[in-house]
Amino acid sequence: MLRVVFLLLCPLLSKGHVTPFANCPQFFLNGIPPTILRSNNRYQQICQCLLDQNLQPEYFYATLYDTENRIPVYSAYVFQHPHVPRQDKWLIEPQLDGINGACMTAPTSLLSNNIGHRQAVECDYDGTRYDKGHLYPVSHTATQRAMQATFTLTNAAPQDSNFNRGQWRLHELSLVNILGTHPNSFVVTGVVPGNQKIAAGRVMEARYYWSAYCYRDNNGIYHSSGYIGPDQNGRVQTLVLGDLEVALQGFYNVQTFTVFGGQCY
Repeated sequence: MLRVVFLLLCPLLSKGHVTPFANCPQFFLNGIPPTILRSNNRYQQICQCLLDQNLQPEYFYATLYDTENRIPVYSAYVFQHPHVPRQDKWLIEPQLDGINGACMTAPTSLLSNNIGHRQAVECDYDGTRYDKGHLYPVSHTATQRAMQATFTLTNAAPQDSNFNRGQWRLHELSLVNILGTHPNSFVVTGVVPGNQKIAAGRVMEARYYWSAYCYRDNNGIYHSSGYIGPDQNGRVQTLVLGDLEVALQGFYNVQTFTVFGGQCY
């Protein structure tokens, strides 16, 4: 048993390759993704999918994943009005760890000691005060399949349980009210990494969660807003999109950071 645990936490070296954003432009405003962070093989583009009845990939959203911190940078999706119940069953992305597989799957279906080398696994959260905080939340999905697809650990980061179940949940529900009458709204939710890793020291905690939306009304006018939290009072701040992008530019230490490709102001 000790040997199995050690191999799970310290797997063999591998390099995975997952589906690039070019295969799922439908989740980005005008097909342009948010700024893609680049550092050798660290940041991986994932078109998040489940296999359909013909064993072909069915895409639901897109994630930029940080394989060093083992948390996502952001997930991008098209808002859907929710009407499905939550069903927790966490999955992983096999290709991140160099394992054959086109889409996310249950880790128990994979016979490999390499699982978890470049991504989080469920036991990373055991015994911590953190929730597996969704970026693309269940409350923004409209089908059973879309709901299931949000339950991959590449779409989650360690989020303080009080914030996750309190102010951030209220924020997610507020977007349901704002975007419910705008079915083609684009949403991006991201994580600013913190300074320490949880539990076994493999997965970086989230310092901030942020999100932004963009939609065009019937007159062709763009509407957008940005959000980030928790602030010093444990709440979610509302920002204009441009101010959020300036903040993210500093947090990610890049010259520019755009959420919607420099559009939707």
